[in-house]
Amino acid sequence: MKKFLLFIFTGLLSSQGLIFSQQKVWSLEDCIKYAIDNNIQIKQQDIQTKYQENTLDLAKLKLLPSINGSATHNYSFGRALDQTTYQYTDQQKVQSNNFYIGGSLNLFSGLQNYNTIKKNEYELLAGEQDLQNIKDNIALSVALDYLQILLNKELVVATENQLQITKQQIEKSRKLVDAGSVAKGNLLQIEAQAAQEELQFINIKNQLDISYLNISQLLELETPEGFEIITPGISIDTNGVISGNIDEIFAAAQGTRPEVKSSELKLTASEYDMKIALGGRSPRLTMNHSFSTGYSDIRKKLLGLDPVTTEAVYGKYSFADQVNDNISYGIGFSLNIPILNGWQVTKNIANSKLGVESNRYTLEGVKKQLYKSIQQAYTDAIAALKKYNASIKAVSSTEESFRYTEQKFNVGMVTPVDYNAGKTQLLKVQSDMSQAKYEFIFKTKVLDFYKGIPLNLNK
Repeated sequence: MKKFLLFIFTGLLSSQGLIFSQQKVWSLEDCIKYAIDNNIQIKQQDIQTKYQENTLDLAKLKLLPSINGSATHNYSFGRALDQTTYQYTDQQKVQSNNFYIGGSLNLFSGLQNYNTIKKNEYELLAGEQDLQNIKDNIALSVALDYLQILLNKELVVATENQLQITKQQIEKSRKLVDAGSVAKGNLLQIEAQAAQEELQFINIKNQLDISYLNISQLLELETPEGFEIITPGISIDTNGVISGNIDEIFAAAQGTRPEVKSSELKLTASEYDMKIALGGRSPRLTMNHSFSTGYSDIRKKLLGLDPVTTEAVYGKYSFADQVNDNISYGIGFSLNIPILNGWQVTKNIANSKLGVESNRYTLEGVKKQLYKSIQQAYTDAIAALKKYNASIKAVSSTEESFRYTEQKFNVGMVTPVDYNAGKTQLLKVQSDMSQAKYEFIFKTKVLDFYKGIPLNLNK
């Protein structure tokens, strides 16, 4: 019973800890750090990097000589060779042991071992850059989802404000209808507009909930419930300009971006792979070494000559003495010269050259894609800033126009249709301004990211 109560108490504490952790208000930096620490794709790439580290270690350890040993215990029956007299005996049961240790050392094989080590070193470095690239992509995705939440929150506020204005107008219109000042049709049109705005408000709130769900899934959270982000004070300098042009940003990015570094390292690794293939044409010089001994129970030890008969006298030959006396060791060298091996070496060289050429195209493609991404982000940022500046003027003039329309509607000088059209237009320009603002912020942060500046909404 005590254990059961302790289990329930521990569970309650854990659940309270989970609720407390999700009551935390997250900054963009918190979200990025948490996503990088918990993302499955990053963990998988980290494991892949460890595999590459082990592959490099194996290539280095291959420089050591190989040493292997063996021990055998044999039984033989029937005709056997007496190793003492070197005569065959019949119906003999023999037990024997053999012990061997030996191996080989590759002295030269066209520098294939060295080139394999270098190839694995560059592949490991490329894997580390791939890991960093995944982290960067996750960070950008988190930033995009974070800004999407901020945008949707602004749209929710704007839509809710419009709905509240419409509800106020319903109350005013109802009083005017009751007083007989306006027709009931005006009230019905305003109520219809309120129903449409309420539906729009619900849709915008649903989009906000979806944006919370998206970022919580990216952060590998179990649920978006209780998740909330910090709303930073973001201001845009309408006269601001983007520092640097496209070529300057690209020049800085291609020297620092992990996807470019990874492609360069993989190209170098493929060049070493070609050297390995070329080494297949080289002779191979190997040193072999061995050490062996043995024991047989039918072998006797020569003790001397009989003084009378002058015949050889044999006695017991112990295991230790035999092992010590039968020691044999040696060293040798072998040279293997490739002449014809089914054109395997030639085809391996041809394929490795194709691999180098393919990696060159890959590097070129990565650089071109990076340039296009910078070019697109730069163009989008300029367009978003222009759109934002134009939206500011549009919002200002539309707000003034709507106030005038609202005043005229209150005294019955305009129809509900005109009034609703003015409200709809105001909400549209407000939404356009918010979208332009956050698009400009995201694109400029992307450009800063390419320059090597960490993602931060406070700067």
